[in-house]
Amino acid sequence: MLRVTCAVIASDGKVFAAQRHPAARHGLSWEFPGGKVEPFETEQDCLKRELWEELEMQVEIMCRLQPVQHCYGDFTIELIPFLCKPAKGGYILKEHTMAGWFSFDQVRELHWAEADRKILDQALALVL
Repeated sequence: MLRVTCAVIASDGKVFAAQRHPAARHGLSWEFPGGKVEPFETEQDCLKRELWEELEMQVEIMCRLQPVQHCYGDFTIELIPFLCKPAKGGYILKEHTMAGWFSFDQVRELHWAEADRKILDQALALVL
């Protein structure tokens, strides 16, 4: 099972989401940004590394949320979400097609990656 972290980044009643590149697996789906935990890496270090690599974004990690498991057919992931707030600066798209800050109504309308959809209600209850 792949262990994958993701950041539920909240600020001013909005949540940050990023759209996967069309050529990526599950292309054009929206996600809470993050990535795979490397051997000997903490979940928090993984999240900070992935956010920097993909978006040049820095966050302050507030707390760990309830992980979920999802089977994509040929592999299963454990998605480990963290509630975060932006630390400083903005973001630069390096691997995603689009990204932005969304209100409760807007975020519900996005086409989410299946695993991320499983944490959507938990995340929104805490941030919006």
